Formats: sequence, C-alpha cells, structure tokens
Amino acid sequence: MIESLLVANRGEIACRVFRTCRARGIATVAVHSDADAGALHVREADAAVRLPGAAPADTYLRGDLIVKAALAAGADAVHPGYGFLSENAEFARAVLDAGLVWVGPPRGAIEAMASKTRAKELMAAAGVPLLAPVDPATATGADLPLLLKAAAGGGGRGMRVVRELADLAAELRAASAEATSAFGDGEVFAEPYVERGRHVEVQILADAHGTVWALGTRDCSLQRRHQKVIEESPAPGLPDELCAVLREAAVAAARAVGYRGAGTVEFLLSPQGRPYFLEMNTRLQVEHPVTEEVFGLDLVALQLAVAEGAALPAEPPAAEGHAVEARLYAEDPAAGWAPQTGRLHALEVPGAVPVPGPVPGLGPVGAAAAPRLRVDTGYSDGDTIGVHYDALLAKVIVWAPTRAEALRALRHALRRARVHGPGTNRELLVRSLGHPDVTDGRLDTGFYERHLDALTTPVPGERYAAVAAALAAAAARTTGDTLPARIGGWRNMAAPAQRKTYGEHEVRYRATRDGFVVEADERHEGHERHEGHEDDSGDDGDEVQVVAAGPHRVSLEIGGVVRHFDVRAYGDEIHVDTAAGAYRLIARPRFSESSHRTPPGSLLAPMPGTVVRLAPGLAEGAPVTAGQPLIWLEAMKMEHRVIAPASGTLTALHAAPGHQVEVGTLLAVVTDPDAPDAQEESA
Repeated sequence: MIESLLVANRGEIACRVFRTCRARGIATVAVHSDADAGALHVREADAAVRLPGAAPADTYLRGDLIVKAALAAGADAVHPGYGFLSENAEFARAVLDAGLVWVGPPRGAIEAMASKTRAKELMAAAGVPLLAPVDPATATGADLPLLLKAAAGGGGRGMRVVRELADLAAELRAASAEATSAFGDGEVFAEPYVERGRHVEVQILADAHGTVWALGTRDCSLQRRHQKVIEESPAPGLPDELCAVLREAAVAAARAVGYRGAGTVEFLLSPQGRPYFLEMNTRLQVEHPVTEEVFGLDLVALQLAVAEGAALPAEPPAAEGHAVEARLYAEDPAAGWAPQTGRLHALEVPGAVPVPGPVPGLGPVGAAAAPRLRVDTGYSDGDTIGVHYDALLAKVIVWAPTRAEALRALRHALRRARVHGPGTNRELLVRSLGHPDVTDGRLDTGFYERHLDALTTPVPGERYAAVAAALAAAAARTTGDTLPARIGGWRNMAAPAQRKTYGEHEVRYRATRDGFVVEADERHEGHERHEGHEDDSGDDGDEVQVVAAGPHRVSLEIGGVVRHFDVRAYGDEIHVDTAAGAYRLIARPRFSESSHRTPPGSLLAPMPGTVVRLAPGLAEGAPVTAGQPLIWLEAMKMEHRVIAPASGTLTALHAAPGHQVEVGTLLAVVTDPDAPDAQEESA
C-alpha cells in the first residue's frame, strides 16, 4: 500500500493528484523550482523539496534530483503527472531502481511508444490503421501538405504544416531545433497532413491481470498550434460501428506493448470518417476529467490502485451524459496566442464542486439531473503567472445529461467567472462554445485557422464598462472614511464634468444632487454584431442613465434595459464583469508623461521570455525581407517568432540565444530605406 506519494510535476496536475491522495489518506510530497517556491501545489502538499533553479532543464526535467527528493522526504511512490518526465523510460527505471513504486506504465511500454516512428511500426504489426510516413528527402508536390512531427514528444512542440515544397527544408530545420530544445532529441518525421481531420482519442486503463478498459471516446479537435483548447466526451456524431473500431484498436495497442495503468490512444479521423493511429500517450492526459465525469470514475485513484496491484473489474461502468472541458489559458489569441504574465488577482468560477469526479456510487443520473461544474487549477488569488511554464490557468469542466446542455452550461460558467489579472482566452472559449460549427458538432483541427479573426474581435460594450469603472471610482471617493465622504458631495454651484480615460474611452460625468449624470460620447458610432458572440449589452451609442453606483457595483440603464457591472480595481488595472462579458481596462493618467521615442523598424519583445535562436546568418548589416522570421522566443513552453516588419537592413541586433527579455525589450532594428522616417534621418 502506498503511504506517501511524490508528484514529479507542478501546477494543476500536481494539485489534482494531491486531491485524490488526501481523500484516500495518502501523504503528499511536492517538488518545486525556485520560480514555484510559493505555488499552490507547494502550499497544498504535506512536504515539499526544492529543485534549485528555474528552467525546466535544471529542475522538473532532472530525474536524479526528483528521485533524491522522494527518498529524502520519505515517499514510497512517484506519480509523474503529464509533461516533463511523464513519458521518460529512464526516469521510470530510476524510480524503480530506488525501490519506489512507479505510478505509471511499465518501462518497456514507455520505451516502445517513446518514439512515434517506432510506435507506428508496432501499431502496423498489431493491425492498427495508420498513415504511411513520407520520406522528406524524396517528397514531391504530390505529397503535400505534409505534417512534420517530433519523434520524441508531443504538445505541439516540433510540429509544422508544410504546404510548399520550397519551405520543406527550412521547416525541417526549425522543427528539429524546437524538438531538440524541448525533448533533447531532434528526430523529426513527416506524414500526410489530413485537412479538416478530427482528433479523436480513447482513454485506456489496464491492470497487471490482463484486463484492459477502453473508456469511450474524446474529441479534441479544437486546437491552437497543435495544442488542445476544448475537449469533450463522448466524441459527437460518430457511428457506433466507428466507436467500436476505435475502442478495439486502442485495446490492441495496449496489449501490443503489455500496457498497465492509464493511457490514451490518439487517432485522426479523415473527413470521410476513416481512422488513422496518431500516437499513444503513456500517461494521464490533460483532458482526462471529461472521461471521469461521464463514467463516474476517479482515474488518479485507479492509477494508484493498479500500481498497488489491484485488479480491475472485467467491465468498466456504463457512461452517462456528456462532458466538455475548456482550457483557460493566460494568453492573447488575437496576438498569435502570445502568453500573458503577471499577478492573478482573482480566479473564481461560481458553483464549482471541489471533487475530482462524480461522487462514487451516484448511480444513474437521469435526464433531469442538473449540470455539474468542476474546476481543476494550480493557481489561487494572488499567485503570479510566470514565463517558465505552461500558460494553463485552469480547466473548467461541465457534465450534463446532453451535449447541448453541457455546452450551454459551460458558456454560462465561463461568462460568470471572475478572472482578474493578465489577459486570457476566456472570451474566445465562450464564443467558440456558441459557434454553429461547434454546437452542430462540425469539428475539425482547422477550426481556429478559419474562424480566429471573427472569434477575437473586441468585446462589444466596452464603453459601458468604462463608464461603470469611472462611476465606481467616483463612488469609492465619496464613501467610507475619506475627506469627500466626510464633508459630503454638495456644491453651491453646478459641478463641472469630471473626466476619466480607460484605453480609448474617455468618460465624462457630473455629480448632481440626484446622483451621477453621464455625458454622451459623440465620437462613438456604435458596433456590429460579431460571429459567435451573443451580445446583449446594447448599442455602444445608446444613451446611458445611471441607476445606482457603488464602489464595486454599478447599474446602468442602456437603451431602456438595466444592466449590472461588477467592478474591481487593482491600481490602474480595472476588471469589469457583466452577464454579457468581461472587460480588462487600464486607467490612463490625466497628464501623459513624455517617453523615449522608439526608433522606426524596432522589433520589441511581445512577451517576457528567453531567446532560443536566431535566423541563420543573422547579423548587423544583413538584408532582411518583410515577414521573415528573425528571432525565436520561448515563453510558457511555446515558441514565438519575431518577424521583420519591413524589408531593409538589420542595423542593430540586441538579442542572443539564452538572453532573458521582458515585454518591450528592444531586440533588433530593421531600417527600411523607403520609410519616411529613414528618409528624414538621411536628409
């Protein structure tokens, strides 16, 4: 029996495993980098061991340090979580050689599936359908488009879609470089890229006694940069015959490698419904909660039981209802999915239940059961979102009797969540869940490529949020133990209009004996309805009447409808939550300070991160072309390209591999001889 468990991971998955351990009386041990010293998973564990440094290569990827930590803390078992060393056979060997229990599959199974090229060979021998690989050296235009993939890892790292033969060599080099950085292995292979394919997977669970469960299907087609955003179970719209084929193939894959524990077999479905094996993940998946919810299981508890030698029942429980998961990321989808960092002031999803899955023994739920909301996170109020790790803030999961109810309930939960701090993809998730392609089950991996622009237009009604922010600030000055509050707001003359500016919105209002009066903004011309956005906030040009104004809640009558705005201020950063959407505003000072003028053609770091590489031959004096990738930054486990803004000459280069940069750091300067500024300077 496991008495004390170390989780060789961080953040949300570590917290998730700890919850199950606490419920079952198992002591917990966390490991942490210096950047994670105050993280939630460290605070929740019974004991914690420091891994000196901040970079994953120095901390969470150091299997020797993690084994030493487990022994030092008195743990008798190690759970790898997902990512980092979760699919590293040598780490599994080190854990077992130290006399610890490994809560994962056999080392041989990890080795067999560690290389995607080797895995495909094994699956072909087992009769599992798959895509034939393409040799990049002999590829022709007839083979396009191609998908390049890192042989040793996943999560979208080292993946490239090649549509032009002339780009193949450069993309191979880029994919190999990224794979080397992420996994220490630069092997890359190519296979046909299936346009509008669906990503469908099967959760498996196997014991040491010959039983293998195939727990339904999951659809994970909604992806950005080959990383999943929204997942659901069961995969909608699949014929029973196809689901049976997928389950049988998943069981065959597990048996082919003598699998034990939890794992996932991933498939790509062509638009014609033909399945192809993608890979087998020898670990728990990020999206495992949707399977837990529909089957009424705690997969972490079952992992622990299997590791202790328990036998699974011959058949899994029956599935009930539908579950959908949305990954809430600290990122800006409209800016190339750029990660966002800073202090997380508040993270709250009202109505969430603090359990890993359905209550054991709940039994059939029936069609009248209410939706159930769950949140898995590794953050709490006041935590800092840094640059070193994944941008995932939380997973918001809803179970309901039907898919339509689950989608609706998840949209509702995300709209009413309080997420105060750096920008997130919350609005993208809300719009995605209401998009006709999603609600009708027309899912494929190209969804965001086609619809991203429409899904990331600014949230309508921001002017009213700015009005509410200004009035809340004014109310805060006239309530409580402040001088204006003590002497009152009465004047012997008409009060002049007060001005407050948030971003591009200037709010003018006056305090009268009857309350606040908002002056019309004649510059605003209204807004249009946006795809996937259920806007009910009124037209931005509608007249505004103030119904009530307090420091934290403002009610406005807009176009004859009273709407409520919840306002929280964190210095100059203002968050306004409404039933129609959420707004993050930055208060502008009354008097702008002069600032240093950035040279024309400057390339500024769009995010904090690390410079991982430069374009080959990049040096001062080199000619560059508009749109050419020049510098690669890594932040939150993703690579981001900094491209030349125009054709010209690289006249300054301040970046080098290994440099840590902050937002706005000057990386390079490209001088365009045809630009007006350049002509003025030369004159």
